[in-house]
Amino acid sequence: MRKLTTVLAATAFVIMGALAPLSAQSQQPKSAPAPAQQPPQAQQPAEQQPPDQQAPAPPQAYKPVAVQLPKPLADPSFEAFRKQLVAVAQKKDRAGLAPLVARSFFWVPEDQDAADKSKSGIDNLTKAIGLDVRDGSGWELLATFANEPTADPNAERPDVVCAPGEPNFDENGAEELLNTTQTDPSEWGYPTKDGIEVRAEPSATSPVTEKLGLHLVRAYPDDSPANAVQAEFLRIVTPSGKLGYVQVDSIAALTSDQLCYVKEGNAWKIGGVIGGANP
Repeated sequence: MRKLTTVLAATAFVIMGALAPLSAQSQQPKSAPAPAQQPPQAQQPAEQQPPDQQAPAPPQAYKPVAVQLPKPLADPSFEAFRKQLVAVAQKKDRAGLAPLVARSFFWVPEDQDAADKSKSGIDNLTKAIGLDVRDGSGWELLATFANEPTADPNAERPDVVCAPGEPNFDENGAEELLNTTQTDPSEWGYPTKDGIEVRAEPSATSPVTEKLGLHLVRAYPDDSPANAVQAEFLRIVTPSGKLGYVQVDSIAALTSDQLCYVKEGNAWKIGGVIGGANP
C-alpha cells in the first residue's frame, strides 16, 4: 500500500460543512490548514456548475480500493501537549499560545515557506489559521487540529510531524478507479472507521441499507431540499453502485491541510502549517 502521489494527491479536498480547507476558512475560520480529516466535497448539480465544469458521472458500481487509516502518534507527551492546546484554544488565550509556537515556525500554502521571518511564530500562526477572525473560527480550527491524534513524519523536515496523518492505499488501484468511473479525485474520500452505516435517506432514523468497509468511497451531489436544510449528511455511491447517505463527518478527505509539530528540547511546539491560500 502507498499514497497516491500523482492524480489523487494533486487535488485538495473540501469538506462539506464544518471543516472546510484553509484557503476558504482563512476568510471565515482559517486561512491555512484544514483539520483532522475532512470529507470530500460532492460537486454541485450541473445547473449550478460553472460553464467549464462538467456534471458528475452517473453512479455506477466500482471495485473497492482498500484504505489503511492514519495512525495516532504513540507519544504520551504529544497527547498532553494537544490537551494543553485545546485548553488554550477554548480560552482564546493568545498570550498563553505564544510560547507554544516554535521560533522556526513555517507556513507552506503551496510550495514555498510564506512565513515572515521578521515576525514572531505566534504572529505567523495567527495569519496562517485566522486567529484574529472576529467570529473565533480560527481558534475553533486550532482546537480541531489539537484534538487530532494522528500524525506523520514530514519528509522534508527532520523531527517534524504533521497532523492529520494521511491514509495509505494502492496508487494503481486508485488511478484505475478514477478511469473506470470517469470521476474526479475530489469526489473521493474514505471512512473514518470500519462499519460506517449507510442510510436510505439523509436522516438518523432512516433505515440502514448497508455498512461501509475501509475503502475509497465516492461522494455524489445532492441538491434535495431536505439535505440542503440539514447539511448533516453526505450522499455517497457505494461499491454496489447504489446511492445512500452517511454522516458528513464520517467520510474523510484523502488529503488535507495540516498543523505541524516539533520538539524544542523536550517540549512540543507548533512547528508550522501546510496548506491554505498564499498570502
